[in-house]
Parts: sequence; C-alpha cells; structure tokens
Amino acid sequence: MTRSASVGSAMASLRSAQKSNAGAAAYSRFVNRPLGRFFAAVAFVLRMTPDQVTVISAICTLTGIALIAALPPTLGTSALIVALLVLGYALDSADGQLARLRGGGTRRGEWLDHMFDALKIATIHLAVLVCWWRFYELDTAMLLFPIAFQVVANVMFFGFVLTDLIRRSSPSPEPASSPQYRLSPLYSLAVLPSDYGLLLLVFILLWLRPAFVIVYGLLTVANALLLGAAAFRWYRSLG
Repeated sequence: MTRSASVGSAMASLRSAQKSNAGAAAYSRFVNRPLGRFFAAVAFVLRMTPDQVTVISAICTLTGIALIAALPPTLGTSALIVALLVLGYALDSADGQLARLRGGGTRRGEWLDHMFDALKIATIHLAVLVCWWRFYELDTAMLLFPIAFQVVANVMFFGFVLTDLIRRSSPSPEPASSPQYRLSPLYSLAVLPSDYGLLLLVFILLWLRPAFVIVYGLLTVANALLLGAAAFRWYRSLG
C-alpha cells in the first residue's frame, strides 16, 4: 500500500491482515484490536514507524501506572488512569498491525514490544500495592492480593512467551493447533478475567475503595485458576 493512502483505505487493508482470534479474550478481540486498527491506520498515514508507536504506547501505559501509586484515588484520577491505560493498550495493538501494513516487522521491534510488555506487567500490580498501602485503610493481609496477582501475571506472561519460543525453535516448527472452540465468542468471554483490557477497566473503581478491593480480589483468584489451566494446556501442547 502506498504511503499516501487514507485512514479508511489503510483500515480496509488491515481487516484482511489480522492475527487469528484463537484464544483471544473478549476485550482484546472485540475492543482493543479494532481500536488498534484505527490507530495503526492513522500512524501509517502519518508515516510513523512501529517502534515509534510502541514508545508512545509505553509512555501512556507507564504514566497511568505511575499515577495509580502517586495520586489519591478520586473519580477524576481514576478516569484519567483508565484513559491512559486504555490508550496505551490500543497503541500496543497498533504497533504490530502497523508493522504488518508496512510489509512485516523486525526482530528489534518485536524485542522492544515484548520488553515494554514485561515492564508494564512487572509494575502495574506493584502500583496497586503502593496505592493500597498509601491510601486504603486495609488489613495488612489484604496486601497479599496485589502481590499474588503480580506473581500470577508474570508467570502467565513468561509461560506464554516461553511456550511460543520453544515451538519456534524446534527443528521442524509447526503452528500451534487451535481447536475450533478457542475461536468461539463464548470462549473469549470465558477467559475474559485473564484479559489485560478488563483489568484496565476495573481501575475506574479505584476511587470506590471497597468495590475495587472486591473486584480486584476476585480477578486475582480467577487469574490464578486460569494460569493453572493454561500451564496444563501449554505443557500438553509441547508433547
């Protein structure tokens, strides 16, 4: 596609160059990828590179994470945090789509994208921990929830990346099989608790402290259960 293409024509081209929806959770599948498609088309028309989009995504996300720990939770700060995190996540989808629109990504781009992903996953629950410690009046034992969520999120991300790396590095790599049920919208809803996008939306409750603690705690438990199921599936798939 020529660089003089319009946003509309760029989005039309992207619709035919999407990743498979197999295994994708509902927010990522139905909200974030379409948002990322729009931002990718805009970036293409503006002649931006995927790495530039990645850096802007990281700035938005890391600013939102820093505000979780730095600002007292109010309705206004909660809305600002959600806006920054949602924008950062959409741009995180846009960089890969922009790379495909430009003819393919690079190893450096993939590395940069994964490094920022690892950074956000390694910090967002620590920010919640600091927020609870500074601004919430909670029993000390409750602080175990963000610590546990941090462990689960890091292991989930590492397991996903490691499984993909082992598959690709095998002597005769074969694409991972995707049972038909993993393409179903119902499956996308079933794994929604593990969706990073859902977590971002939950931060709108940050100023409603009891509600946020309850929902965040439930997400912690759900993600721990889904990690167990995913680890079992990854292990079997490598057999």
